[in-house]
Amino acid sequence: MAERVLGWGDDDVAVARERLGGVVAQLPETSAEVDVYGNTGFFTRGSRFAWILPDHHADGRLALWCKADRHEQQAIVARDPVRYFVAPYMGRFGWVAAHLDAAHDPDWDALAELIEKAWRASATKSAIASFDAR
Repeated sequence: MAERVLGWGDDDVAVARERLGGVVAQLPETSAEVDVYGNTGFFTRGSRFAWILPDHHADGRLALWCKADRHEQQAIVARDPVRYFVAPYMGRFGWVAAHLDAAHDPDWDALAELIEKAWRASATKSAIASFDAR
């Protein structure tokens, strides 16, 4: 069996975890967890609102999946289909995905906004008020 060649490596995963984990760390009542498959889940109140998925089900992508509504998902993907795509399995619920590898030139500021919106969709009113008061 031929070895799979990915356009990214462990260093890219580490950069994504550091950059996006830093965004999540600024949001109240959040946690991050790396599972046995190397996926990094971001949670609030036990509910996942985003995750970093390196080679999810051998899809070859290094991607961020974020909670969103269907209209937002469609608008984001239509605006920039090179960087964004409908998240498999979760896309029917509105989740949007973004490529994180250097070849897709991630817009880290836009990804930070996407993560914040996903968090706001799951966070408590008091957590949102605390964040907004900063």
